[in-house]
Amino acid sequence: MTIGPMKPKPASNKAQRRQSAPPLFRRSGPIRRALRYGGILVLLAAAIFVGGFLRFVDSVTTLGPPDTAKADGIVVLTGGYQRIDQAVDLLSRGYGKRLLISGVHPSTTSAQIRKMTKSSTDLFDCCVDIGYDAIDTIGNATETAKWIHEKGYRTILVVTSNYHMPRSLFELRRVDGQTDFIGYPVVNTDLKKAEWYADPDAVRTLLSEYGKTIVAYVRGVSGLDTSDGLRRHTASTTGHKS
Repeated sequence: MTIGPMKPKPASNKAQRRQSAPPLFRRSGPIRRALRYGGILVLLAAAIFVGGFLRFVDSVTTLGPPDTAKADGIVVLTGGYQRIDQAVDLLSRGYGKRLLISGVHPSTTSAQIRKMTKSSTDLFDCCVDIGYDAIDTIGNATETAKWIHEKGYRTILVVTSNYHMPRSLFELRRVDGQTDFIGYPVVNTDLKKAEWYADPDAVRTLLSEYGKTIVAYVRGVSGLDTSDGLRRHTASTTGHKS
């Protein structure tokens, strides 16, 4: 029996589709390559973000008061009465000569803050300055630097929440590299718990602050920081308002 030549098998549907696909969309085409590399970069960026966030959380939740807390002056960045209470207590115990409360809303008076902290009138009249100009952390740094130079101080205790401390110190040192800033963190109650990750409010606070910290570093390195963060047409930066 004579066997004729074998006919080639018809190409599979998958192979046909590959051959008929436009060059741009083929497996080895530029668009497929771009999508593949783009996906890898997205995964890498996500891993870096998550790793950095976990490191940030570990650093801020383990912050504690410094061994040597005394300084020329004390600055508290507004954002919670717990911070102001701590700063006034430090002032009353002689940890600084004067206290600047930075970023106070123009409608808040010195008398209101004094009553809230249950402090003596003599202490406020003697040694507390109220800063009304700052509207954000950049403004806190600008307002604080002006106050420091007016007073001629060299060392400053910075009182703010523990999660806010890294960004605060970065902004302060960026504006004033000559002053020695010593962080005195106020521990947020929600962040004392080891299971912070199960608390939506704590996670939201930490994620928000981590994102702001990244933006601050990028802005500082790139030199794109054009705002001084100050409120316009307000009272004197270190004035009293009773």
